[in-house]
Amino acid sequence: MIRTQISLSEVEYRAAKREARRLGISLAELLRRSLRTVLPADASKPWMRYAGMIETGDPESSQKIDDIVYGQKG
Repeated sequence: MIRTQISLSEVEYRAAKREARRLGISLAELLRRSLRTVLPADASKPWMRYAGMIETGDPESSQKIDDIVYGQKG
């Protein structure tokens, strides 16, 4: 991942922090998701347009992604 710096007005910053908190994500993740909605998808990976858009509400879901995608192992 590449680290970058941006400038926001105080109003934009507070609103973005509030929205990130409401969604239960970091400000950085909110900004990444926002960029994904305006940037064209990689034509070689059209499914990437949807990466990060599904939420389970489980903060540990990334550690059990197979169970989430394919169902619990029986």
